[in-house]
Amino acid sequence: MSISKTYLPKEAEEKWYSYWLKHEFFKSVPDEREPYTIVIPPPNVTGVLHMGHMLNNTIQDVLIRRARMKGKNACWVPGTDHASIATEAKVVAMLKERGITKKTITRPEFMTYAWEWKEKYGGIILEQLKKLGASCDWDRTRFTMEDDLSEAVIDTFIHLYKKGLIYRGVRMVNWDPQGKTAVSDEEVIRKEVNQKLYYIRYRVVSSELSDVNETTHHSPLTTHYLTIATTRPETIMADAAICINPNDERYIHLHGKKVLIPLINREIPVILDEYVTMDFGTGCLKVTPAHDLNDYELGQKHNLPVIDILNDDGTLNENAKILIGEDRFAARKKIAVLLEADGYLEKVEEYKSQIGFSERTDAVIEPKLSMQWFCKMDEMAKPALDYVIKGDIKLIPEKFTNTYRHWMENVKDWCISRQLWWGQQIPAWYLPNGQFVIAKTREEAFHQAKQLTAHHSPLTLDDLKQDEDVLDTWFSSWLWPISVFDGFKDPNNADINYYYPTNDLVTAPEILFFWVARMIMAGHEFRGEIPFKNVYLTGIVRDKLGRKMSKSLGNSPDPLDLIEKFGADGVRVGMLLCSPAGNDLMFDESYCEQGRNFANKVWNAFRLVKGWEVDNSLQNNNAVAIEWFGSRFNEALNQIEENFAQYRISEALMATYKLVWDDFCAWYLEMIKPVYQHPIDVETYNCTIGFFEDILKILHPFMPFITEELWHDDLFGEREESDCCIIAQLPTNGKINAQLLTEVELVKQIVTQVRNIRNSKQIPPKEKLALSVKENASVDYKSYEHIITHLGNITALDIVTDKVVGAVNFMVATDEFYVPLTESIDPVAECARLQKDRDYLTGFLRSVNSKLANERFMNNAKPEIIEIELKKKADAEAKLKILEENLSTLAC
Repeated sequence: MSISKTYLPKEAEEKWYSYWLKHEFFKSVPDEREPYTIVIPPPNVTGVLHMGHMLNNTIQDVLIRRARMKGKNACWVPGTDHASIATEAKVVAMLKERGITKKTITRPEFMTYAWEWKEKYGGIILEQLKKLGASCDWDRTRFTMEDDLSEAVIDTFIHLYKKGLIYRGVRMVNWDPQGKTAVSDEEVIRKEVNQKLYYIRYRVVSSELSDVNETTHHSPLTTHYLTIATTRPETIMADAAICINPNDERYIHLHGKKVLIPLINREIPVILDEYVTMDFGTGCLKVTPAHDLNDYELGQKHNLPVIDILNDDGTLNENAKILIGEDRFAARKKIAVLLEADGYLEKVEEYKSQIGFSERTDAVIEPKLSMQWFCKMDEMAKPALDYVIKGDIKLIPEKFTNTYRHWMENVKDWCISRQLWWGQQIPAWYLPNGQFVIAKTREEAFHQAKQLTAHHSPLTLDDLKQDEDVLDTWFSSWLWPISVFDGFKDPNNADINYYYPTNDLVTAPEILFFWVARMIMAGHEFRGEIPFKNVYLTGIVRDKLGRKMSKSLGNSPDPLDLIEKFGADGVRVGMLLCSPAGNDLMFDESYCEQGRNFANKVWNAFRLVKGWEVDNSLQNNNAVAIEWFGSRFNEALNQIEENFAQYRISEALMATYKLVWDDFCAWYLEMIKPVYQHPIDVETYNCTIGFFEDILKILHPFMPFITEELWHDDLFGEREESDCCIIAQLPTNGKINAQLLTEVELVKQIVTQVRNIRNSKQIPPKEKLALSVKENASVDYKSYEHIITHLGNITALDIVTDKVVGAVNFMVATDEFYVPLTESIDPVAECARLQKDRDYLTGFLRSVNSKLANERFMNNAKPEIIEIELKKKADAEAKLKILEENLSTLAC
């Protein structure tokens, strides 16, 4: 079979992905093999592929393909999340285009439209993942709103309510005025914004203050006023108090006083609390319990009234007394004008601060007191923390363990209700008298309700009204590792018993607490065990300037465009080259270009080998090169295995990359490559094909398409239909000849030095050179003569006992090499070169001696580390001695 001149990624990707699907290589069913399981972090059903997905799913695919090639029963479960807020917004937008508003239709009608939207657009991101090469078991695709998973959510709610872990109450929540729903903490994006800081004067209600000497107190206080600074003047109508620090001497005379709120003249007290920082702002804090979490807690402590002046849509309500119906931001500007007109506005300053925005609608979040459903977390958090602290679950990298511990030890109750229609409707049923019951169906609720009203007026089924709210989407996804295997529907089924607990979870650090921690809680609560063994936390994908990639900045490339340009394998390699676990990666397209170049390198190396002619009569002169690469391959395989064991996937790729590009292509193939238009011996040829097959195997998890394409080339002989790289067994560790590896590194230095001499003296590559060596070490260079003469285009390697006069010389380790040239040596230039080498070695020896003289180093370093330093010292001293002799010979 002929092979094209260049690798054509698109053709290979389409051909082999279809082939894998056809032969069900991704499919997994329980059997006698060891399972290896990953559940995909379900992307939003509204989503399209972005760079974060690319990184996360590339890592998952590398792990799952590698497990498959190790003979494990690899199962990667895909699926999507119903994303209540985002999907509802999409459906509302779709209805608007059709001239329909949500208010004009019933809930069942809205749900019909929502399912229509989901069926049309909901599978886009999963189809895009296939372009990347994701080898998920697509027959297992799940959706968090499908019937069985929704039933699991409702059963979970009822179970936790019966245990007393779910309750209903008024609490401060993150309110999205545009989506008109509460949102969770992880759905709030903090952004630094430019604002204005308004200094507002409040009149003090006390005639006694007329004699206060404000100069003496140095306070923001006129004869009858005190000043507060705020970025939110539109909330002053909700103020319940002014708070000062009791230790602030500037305000001792205000203890027990009252002030009037500007514009509305409502009287509020001055309260004392050390919560106030004396040197921040004016030292006076307006307390607005209804519209700030810290103020709410302060208000609870001091029994302050809670005055909510905002409607659900962010407009001012009747409690505001003024500007009723105005949007909060419009009201802010108008309040400032009114304050200034009445003499209450002292000054305005520019100010930068962090503001919360809704991840879904980009509306500014409003802290709001609201009647919501909550789940108590402290009881469930304890075992979830223990699993991580004891090492049953490993967070990778470990640095996240402390932040996990901090969050779990300070966990807050979870607001689980959302004011939406798309989602699992809360199974709470309200009686006409305001009481409620928790039940799975209306009929079950009616049965419970009748017991509550047995001695009262008759109750009908229609009298029950189900809670309008739905459950937070995370209340579905925290059950994901169990529910995808129907562990709630059938707790003892074959799948859940075989695949659970899963092995690895790959996700982002920003949802470590809001998803990962909750899955661990759910695993303990409902299965009594961990849901996964390892959590690999990726970094954030940033551009080369360090900015987080986003549509608004226009710095996020379309992943599908990258695949089109560089091929899926090139993009996968590019993403992984710059992605150490847990650290942000500075992405640049040049990484994908490097990945594409690597694919081309592999392709061209394959074409080179495939193009060789074999002569069965030729003797094998490449035994040393073959043994060396075999040892080098096994050494690299150990490094790769070790990196994977530590989840250093980027490092595992780099070890593979260097093995293939440097050791195999740049050195081994050059060592054994026959002279142009000459044949190669059969033994070398067969060994090289064997090496290439093993290289394709270790490359496959990273670069599945090009490896499968080359795997089926007739260079390897005829393969059966099911003999594919995707299920080939990975190579196992073999013998390593450490001495051979060390000595070939010296040989490579020799060849490099000869090539440098050619370049510096402008000697054509085809012109043969002589090479002599004065051996001072124990290396048998004659055993490497074939490699040296072949790679350096040397006539022969001569062993000498004396220096070769008039030759260019260089050193490798402590051995001296000489290249006689027809032209005379410039003694001045040669002296300068030798002196430069001497200066470098002197400095190097000084640093080594300094380390060996360091008592702390000598007491704490491992013996093998000290041995390495001692060898460095001995080598440097031997080289310096030879350099001094050469300098003396030249009379420098």
